[in-house]
Amino acid sequence: MGFKENLKSELIYKDILVKELASKTGISRHTLDNYLNVREHLPTVDVAVKIAQVLGISVEYLVTGKEPTQTHLSMNHEIISLVQNYNLLNENDRRVVTELIQLLNRHHRKRPVKSEEKMAEQNQAGK
Repeated sequence: MGFKENLKSELIYKDILVKELASKTGISRHTLDNYLNVREHLPTVDVAVKIAQVLGISVEYLVTGKEPTQTHLSMNHEIISLVQNYNLLNENDRRVVTELIQLLNRHHRKRPVKSEEKMAEQNQAGK
């Protein structure tokens, strides 16, 4: 579904009239009617954001009908903190951190992964 269909669907689902949406967004009813009825009439990004905020949905959902991916929705606090700290480093230190991460990734890929059977055998032998 496209923007027009998603907007119609959300208005019905949320039981919101076009005049209510116009009032809450500051977008004229005529403009909203065009989005709902005129083929290929799409809003600007700032207008789409206003509409999505009032409807309580993401702009991505309004435009595509699909929820944003989980990684976009919830980058956890630890990752955000790491990125912020990385951005505080000078260029040389960033290069060192990047090389260290690459080295660790190569090291972990080279380590053989034990199968469940081998791990079970080792557990039995250790008892």
